[in-house]
Amino acid sequence: MSKIKTLVAGLGNMGKSHALAYHNNDAFEIIAMVNRSDVALPQELSDYQVHRNYLDTLNTFRPDLVSVNTYSDSHAEFAIAAMEQGAHVFLEKPIATNVADARRVVDAAIANGRKLVIGYILRHHPSWIRLIEEARNLGGPYVFRLNLNQQSSGATWETHKQLMKTTSPIVDCGVHYVDVMCQITDAKPVRVNGMGLRLSDEIAEDMYNYGQFQVTFDDGSVGWYEAGWGPMMSETAFFVKDIISPNGSVSIVMDPNAKSDDIDTHTKTSRILVHGAATGPDGAFVADDKMLEMTGEPGHQELCDREQAFVAKAIAEDIDLSRHMQDAVRSLAICMAADESIRSGNSIEL
Repeated sequence: MSKIKTLVAGLGNMGKSHALAYHNNDAFEIIAMVNRSDVALPQELSDYQVHRNYLDTLNTFRPDLVSVNTYSDSHAEFAIAAMEQGAHVFLEKPIATNVADARRVVDAAIANGRKLVIGYILRHHPSWIRLIEEARNLGGPYVFRLNLNQQSSGATWETHKQLMKTTSPIVDCGVHYVDVMCQITDAKPVRVNGMGLRLSDEIAEDMYNYGQFQVTFDDGSVGWYEAGWGPMMSETAFFVKDIISPNGSVSIVMDPNAKSDDIDTHTKTSRILVHGAATGPDGAFVADDKMLEMTGEPGHQELCDREQAFVAKAIAEDIDLSRHMQDAVRSLAICMAADESIRSGNSIEL
């Protein structure tokens, strides 16, 4: 097969990682990169020319694949423009900043017969795949207890403040973990309640840097998610990943030395604890808990490599991505409902 001619748009942390994945995978050929400002690039990418205007570059180079890694408010526009020109799209999460635009993106993929892969990186992580498998084996209904708080300072806090110009923490990070909930239970979400607080005068008055929400599913499952960014956030219990059912629980047991601003911490599981609820006549548990050691886990760059290898496979093998796209819209809808609940003070029916 000929190489997939690729345009990389957006060269922040994720954009650089995806560009490295394309550079090191023989299935791809980077033909152009776009970033709206000067950016320091790793040595491997230094020979590529960086253009400023996305649409001009798209029209000039006419790629087979566009990798959209820009800020969230341009995701829908950039993805739709690429697919209407005939390119497949890899799109970093969230798929858009509102549900209507997310549906427009999916509709464009279907109408133009293009592959659309959304950047849910946990779907390519063997430990998270195992976590979801163990949870599904328990059977529902479920209680989901998930969070990811980040005590950010310096350059990381600057990045978070830039992100919060368009997207709150519970939307930006929450779509990953709501997607995990939706992969475990096939039930439909029906109701969302949220609350949040602005904890810094360095962000806009209409934005909050801490939020949490509860979601109810039509099988009775309930989920809780929490996300906060900033120098005031606590390092205590910043990473909670528990799934509970009538038959037991599955939990990630973190390395006690892990730090919340380490990007690898956000995906690595260290160990998975599987607990069965069954008891015998004497009331004692009939089986010991299982501690699954997740050795040799992929780091952040290797996960990006796996993600882009899946993009190449989806194109080459014409993989049906209907459920993948549906799940991306559904997880965004839950997080956007949580955002609306926080801003309005009302429970949101889905």
